[in-house]
Amino acid sequence: MQFNFCVDTFFNFKSMFYKSIYNLKFVVLFLIISSCNQSPNVISKKLNVGWEFKSVQDSIWMKASVPGTVHTDLMANGIIEDSFYRLNEKNQQWIDKQDWEYKTTFLVDEHLLKKDKIELNFEGLDTYANVYVNDSLILKTENMFIGYTTDCKQYLKEGNNELKILFDSPIKIGLKKRAKLGYQLPNAVNDQSENGGLGKKQVSIFNRKAGYHFGWDWGPRLVSSGVWQDVNLNAWDKASISNVHIQQKKLSSETANLLADIKIEATESFETPLLIKVDSELIYEKKIELKKGINNIKIPFNIDSPELWWTNGLGNQKLYTISVELKKWKQTLAVNSNKIGLKTLKVVQEKDTVGESFYFELNGVPVFMKGANYIPQDVFLSRVSVKDYEETIQNMVDANFNMIRVWGGGIYEKEIFYDLCDKNGILVWQDFMFACAMFPGDEAFLENVKKEAEYNVKRLRNHTSIALWCGNNENLTAWKNWGWIPQTLNSQGQEVVDKVWKGYTDVFHEILPEVVEEFDNDTFYWASSPTSARGVDATLTSGDYHYWGVWGQKSPFSTLNEFIPRFMSEYGFQSFPEFESVKKFTVEEDWDIYSEVMKSHQRHFSGNQNIEHYMKPLYKDPKNFESYLYVSQLLQARGMQIAIEAHRRNMPYCMGTLYWQINDCWPVASWSSIDYYGNWKASHYKVKDLYKPIKSMFFKTENEIELHIISDELEEKTAKLKVSVMDFKGVILNTFEKEIEIKPNSSKIYFNNDLVKLVSKYNKFNIFIFAELVGLENNVFDESIYFFEMPNKLELTKPTIDITVLKTSSKKVVVEVKADVLVKDICFTAPFSGRFSNNYFDMIPNKKYKIEFISEEELSPKKLKENLEILSLIDTY
Repeated sequence: MQFNFCVDTFFNFKSMFYKSIYNLKFVVLFLIISSCNQSPNVISKKLNVGWEFKSVQDSIWMKASVPGTVHTDLMANGIIEDSFYRLNEKNQQWIDKQDWEYKTTFLVDEHLLKKDKIELNFEGLDTYANVYVNDSLILKTENMFIGYTTDCKQYLKEGNNELKILFDSPIKIGLKKRAKLGYQLPNAVNDQSENGGLGKKQVSIFNRKAGYHFGWDWGPRLVSSGVWQDVNLNAWDKASISNVHIQQKKLSSETANLLADIKIEATESFETPLLIKVDSELIYEKKIELKKGINNIKIPFNIDSPELWWTNGLGNQKLYTISVELKKWKQTLAVNSNKIGLKTLKVVQEKDTVGESFYFELNGVPVFMKGANYIPQDVFLSRVSVKDYEETIQNMVDANFNMIRVWGGGIYEKEIFYDLCDKNGILVWQDFMFACAMFPGDEAFLENVKKEAEYNVKRLRNHTSIALWCGNNENLTAWKNWGWIPQTLNSQGQEVVDKVWKGYTDVFHEILPEVVEEFDNDTFYWASSPTSARGVDATLTSGDYHYWGVWGQKSPFSTLNEFIPRFMSEYGFQSFPEFESVKKFTVEEDWDIYSEVMKSHQRHFSGNQNIEHYMKPLYKDPKNFESYLYVSQLLQARGMQIAIEAHRRNMPYCMGTLYWQINDCWPVASWSSIDYYGNWKASHYKVKDLYKPIKSMFFKTENEIELHIISDELEEKTAKLKVSVMDFKGVILNTFEKEIEIKPNSSKIYFNNDLVKLVSKYNKFNIFIFAELVGLENNVFDESIYFFEMPNKLELTKPTIDITVLKTSSKKVVVEVKADVLVKDICFTAPFSGRFSNNYFDMIPNKKYKIEFISEEELSPKKLKENLEILSLIDTY
């Protein structure tokens, strides 16, 4: 923060100080507001306090939170219980059928009223809002994904002013739109309309509102309304910088040629200096003539010796702060700042002997993308804190991600999400908000979509992390492969089939690509995921692919080695949350995967049966409920390992793996690798290992065992490779060692051996292969283990485990652990807020392992050791 007052301005305020107490209050308020905006010309304050709400049909007002939702406000007032607890969701379906009213008052002083322009800015209204200031209607909204700014000066008065928002039921409006369309769209398969008491009348696709609010196969049906983001009152004189687009025109090692495309609104015509600063250094200053109204100004400028922005694991994430300022004498009229990374990024699609490539080239380097799909972090979005965002992105960084896909059934995320991705080197595959459905094609809907696209492309285009704009999630593949065409044809005829398809092409082949081309033409547009080309269904040889044979069709895990696409943007496998998480939304009588509560917190129609189907051939029957939850996580991690290894092993043919999904929006059995409460599942620890920059992995062919080494590094590495066959007591039966050169940005076989000869002398039920990859300075690049039999066939024995706990800092404790025999899938738990650096891993006999516990509070070694619990596979029988 800084004050931008000149001396004359200070003495003017000093004389005002003596006039009245009223003016004293004004000066203090003005100083605070001016410092926050870095411009004394601007007054800006949040209107997030003093809110009340009620159902329109009621008369009693209750306290409300802004940002917030109707559901969370009802919970806070004791009207409903926790929506996520047990079966409470089922009893709360009445809420979305009612209209709701919110109101607050705010103070306006004489000085603010004298400002040239006074605006109300609503960053997020969900969804159908009628906004009143002092009983005058100033705004009507119909899109959750758009922020609205409206001039309100003429409606304000000195003193108290009332702001009131009436939210119409999205269900009632959706039903009206559905009836008005004139033809029937295919059923949106994830809209849980029957749970909501609507029968087959699904309305999610008629509302420009987060699709997952209406239910998904991992989420509840809780269709809320409310002020879900901040409300701001902004006032200013003479001019405001409403938007700056920093365009990168040319980039070399010597210079970056940039263009600032600046939009300025002026209340009068005047001359003013315009300044551009890079990291606080003035690099451009010139007087410009502004006319009354909207001014579009383009200023070219350069950054010499630019430092490139790289993804996580490949280099630094340098962000330049580029500020555009307007001056009037010594006063700052307006400031607009953006943090910009300099990079080149393109999606390379080149014909080859089998099809067409699909990969991201960053700064001239092909980069294998490692990451996941991301959904909103809560059904009730206002509950997601800054800390939650920081932890979510850190979880990506810690697991060696370099890309995240923001999936199209949720929201365009808040600014902080992209800020953190910029800062941490996480590229964003950004879907537009359309998923698994066909949508209306009427003029009003298309115009609404266009406004939504323009708003969000403009809002997000300066973020270095934005890598790709994608039109939709699975809409194309659903239309072509889920039986929707014949269903529509048989029930409504060819004319309706053509109407539905025209609605699709209007949005995804015309409106969205045109918006991207106009407002962010440096960023790649991809019409649908998965697809091989615009309007063309997905294949394994071109474009991106979603593979759901495993799970959806109950295909064996082995098929993950067969379905290798150019870029895998969806695949996955479910598991349950850990026992401590399940306890938070259940009681003891619910502790069975087929109890009503556990079935309600499993939204896939055959989810629990699928988990059992895959578990039985691989694991012995778990002895109790807690063991079942634990083994389900091992099962998920196993499936993820087979898939990720297949994708990485087959680079450069395959150049990306984004699993479904990293997170949850409520406590549930799902495909997530981190549960709703932030606990890493076994799969996230496994992903962290599998996404290492240098990774070794075994692969069994028909007759051989191969060891592949994959490197994302941009330089060659020298290492010592040691491969040993060992028994479960740690006896080395066979060994192989050599020095190798690990080729950069590649996948290569560095060891292979005849499988039969390797194990013919030994009992394959109690031996394994252990590979160590060690650098010249004894730094361990990686370790990998291969077992010759499935887990249920292994001859495990009870280990003796030695534990030493050491303190390294107030919030970090190191656990040293060693066992006399092989320990399979060891899991550490402790009743403290924090996380172990490694978990659910196999322990080699007589090898010492060091695991950090990073605590959120001060923790002594003694306390951790006394409360440390250990579980391994043998304990579940």
